[in-house]
Amino acid sequence: MTCALSKKLLGVATAALALVSYGCSSGSSPSPTPNPQPQNGTVTLSISDSSTEDWATIGVKVLSISLTPQGGGSDVTVFTAPSPAPFVNLLQLDQLSEILGNVSIPQGTYTAATITVSSSSSDIILTASADPETGFAAAPGSTVSTSQIQVVGAKGGSTIPVKVTLDEPLVVTANQNNSLDLEFDLSHPAFIVAHVPPANGGLTMWAVDFTPICRQRHIHDITRVLLRHHYGTVTQVSSDNSTLTFDKDYPVYPPTNPETEITSSQTLDVKADSTNGTLFYDLDAKTRTTMKDFGSVASTIVGKFIRVAARYQVDGSLVAVRIWASSSFNSVWISPEGHVLHVNTNTDTIVVENELGVGVPLTVDANTLFYFRTPSKAQSDSNSIGQGPAFLSNLERGFKVHASVVDPLAAPLVASSIDIEIARFDGTITGSTLSNFTYTRNFRTAKDDYTVTLPYINSATPNGTDPMSGAAITGFKWWNFTFPTIVDSGANAVSDFATATNGAVDFGGTVGLMKVRGESYTLWNDPNGPNSWAASFTVLEPTAVPFGLAATGYGNGNFTVGVPGGANTVPVDLNTTSGSATLVYQVDWTNNILTISPVDISTSAGQSTLTTNLVANTPVKVYGIPQADGSIKCYVLTYFTGFAQASTN
Repeated sequence: MTCALSKKLLGVATAALALVSYGCSSGSSPSPTPNPQPQNGTVTLSISDSSTEDWATIGVKVLSISLTPQGGGSDVTVFTAPSPAPFVNLLQLDQLSEILGNVSIPQGTYTAATITVSSSSSDIILTASADPETGFAAAPGSTVSTSQIQVVGAKGGSTIPVKVTLDEPLVVTANQNNSLDLEFDLSHPAFIVAHVPPANGGLTMWAVDFTPICRQRHIHDITRVLLRHHYGTVTQVSSDNSTLTFDKDYPVYPPTNPETEITSSQTLDVKADSTNGTLFYDLDAKTRTTMKDFGSVASTIVGKFIRVAARYQVDGSLVAVRIWASSSFNSVWISPEGHVLHVNTNTDTIVVENELGVGVPLTVDANTLFYFRTPSKAQSDSNSIGQGPAFLSNLERGFKVHASVVDPLAAPLVASSIDIEIARFDGTITGSTLSNFTYTRNFRTAKDDYTVTLPYINSATPNGTDPMSGAAITGFKWWNFTFPTIVDSGANAVSDFATATNGAVDFGGTVGLMKVRGESYTLWNDPNGPNSWAASFTVLEPTAVPFGLAATGYGNGNFTVGVPGGANTVPVDLNTTSGSATLVYQVDWTNNILTISPVDISTSAGQSTLTTNLVANTPVKVYGIPQADGSIKCYVLTYFTGFAQASTN
């Protein structure tokens, strides 16, 4: 019998449900009325996440979202899925948000949110990447059978309500802008667990647990929210031709041929960019025009399908950067979207992985335009940053892109434009100085490996806001993945980062040194990186120590661990301070039932549980940051009980 925790989803990997609230007036009167009507605020609901190398699709059905008023009262529903409920592929939302719709809710203070997801295994799609990490438990490009998916906590019901207590209550008021962001942490080691039950004939089962992975994330500047391309059916053009209104559409998962849509009752408005112009692609006529209003298409576009790249304005309105339109949904959908799988500068091609775990090759010719999405800078968001094959050397595996093609029926497909939505580098960090640091990234396919040295962005470059105080940040910032609200920024951020990333631990033997890992999100053409990428922010990822056995039991905040192939044992230090304690999970297999239980080691009861169960020879999985003294600062610990230890990998 073997037991294996699924490979850690790379990155800060979050799937966030962002509720962005905008105040709206219910009208005014020169004199008071005897029975004033309650005022409402409008809530815009969206979803976002980050990336993973191992999966092409993590599809879930979010059925509804509601908010709980402070002081009691009935929950207020802010989202209800259309029927049939569409799948949302969390992997396509790499640090992007997808708007689900706008609703009007009573003004007031809300202290919790409930996200209701389907608990049926048939309502979860897990499709492995075309090129996952070596040792990943699913075959490349394969879709996990629903019979191999267990939804933890389902207990025979059809739904699972996941409640999130807001550490910063949402205050909805008329004529005020407010925001709320709820996120699923896809990197959470307890989210997807692969295991092989003894009585299962060697068949891998995948346990999906939604309950421990939701939390609140703060948004202080709506104009910096990067939105995924929207699909929709146009219902009208405003009388002044400034605005398109469309019903939001969802692609069907798994994709059909030709692809079809699920139309929701949620409507969105998007304005033309009256200053920089909106690029409008008529996919039927194969034309491209720049328009500052929709007057030229007002009489023909109603009823057509569109795909929209848009950005938020300060007042919460949407402005279109680019629009693709067709009488066929399949035409606007055939636009490869996903993470870059391979880049070949010899053949002038990139391969983009789609939802089926299949790599879609795209030829880059002299006319291919590259864009880098920068919603907070309207002019940069609207203009290309490069053209043709010469720009391909600036792309790496792992970038999140949405491409458009010249002819969807051609073979091979030729890219007309490529939106680089996220430029992410990750891997082992070495050589950190006050000027730059180096990533070394190795993939299962060696030709995708890269070593890149990134400068930090200029100290004067605007870089969002502090998630706790809302204060503006300039220059480089970084944090540890389990503490996203504790951001290191300002004058000491770079020197602190250099200190934090120059540690290592030595298991010896065939395992050897394990160094600090991280992932960085970069900006194009910063003053510190002209015509190249510069690190805007970095998240230090806990290094995944190979499965091992506790060499000594837990006591006084630490234990030691040994791993197969290693000659040395390594100290593992746990934090027991409330609010920043190491995340500890007990994975138990008893009576053919898998149970994943959090253990709060900031309490005496949690300390006692850990001391009792984590003894010498207990199977463990450690995630942590290597320190300069040779120890591991543990951020996540999983230990296993009820398994046959002698045969555990």
